[in-house]
Amino acid sequence: VKESTYKNRYSTIQKHFAYFYKKKVSEIEAINVQTWQLKLAKQFSPNYVRIVQGMLCLAFDRAIILGLAKKNPARMIGNIKSKKVKIDFWTLEEFQKVISLLYKGDYYEHYLFISFWLLFMTGMRIGEAAALQWDDIDFETGMLIISKTLYYKTMNDYKFVEPKTQASNRTIYIDADTIKELQEWKAVQAKVLPNCGFVLSYNSTPTSKTTLPRALEKLANLAGVHRIKIHALRHSHASLLISMGENPLLIKERLGHEKIQTTLGCLLYTSPS
Repeated sequence: VKESTYKNRYSTIQKHFAYFYKKKVSEIEAINVQTWQLKLAKQFSPNYVRIVQGMLCLAFDRAIILGLAKKNPARMIGNIKSKKVKIDFWTLEEFQKVISLLYKGDYYEHYLFISFWLLFMTGMRIGEAAALQWDDIDFETGMLIISKTLYYKTMNDYKFVEPKTQASNRTIYIDADTIKELQEWKAVQAKVLPNCGFVLSYNSTPTSKTTLPRALEKLANLAGVHRIKIHALRHSHASLLISMGENPLLIKERLGHEKIQTTLGCLLYTSPS
């Protein structure tokens, strides 16, 4: 798995598996796992608990292979039922209310403007957008190449990594308005940062994990629209395409989904009422 995935999973394991650390692996019974499961269910969502227990199941499977246990108590009790979560998004009108609050005459606000505009109008994942270079955009044809994502630790510690899946490697078309906005931002950025390769940057380094989410929350409050997470701009793009009557297969390719089921699930919960 990717380094970022490993670190996220490791943190989860350290946090939740500690419940069993005073027992030998071979001493852990189904009743212990069930008690642990119920305790988690009181604090976290069903879908999160399912993920954590799935990891515990894998750990016991490995323990059996290594001869540390003869059974898998996590599989014996089964997992809790998943719960369908309604995907959050903004309509075009809500997005316009938010984006209209940004003044492009201010350098930093212009950076925020192009960041949110690009995410809403392309459906890129935030890591893909953060990794985007000016060389990835063909302004003449209106084609944008997505071939990498950014693994960000700190301002001085980041690297390009392979996209999430093979389907994530894609070339998408961007509309004339987006091309115009990008060209305007490129000209403004070049005056401050003559040699900056990153599209979404105001200081020569890629955008951080917290900058855009914090700004989005603040702007949502000012605009009087419900708050969404930065990833929900991707869902908002899917909703925009649905309202335009786009084919689900084309939406799948544009979003870089591996399976059409993922796209259909997204479309089901982002369909404007």
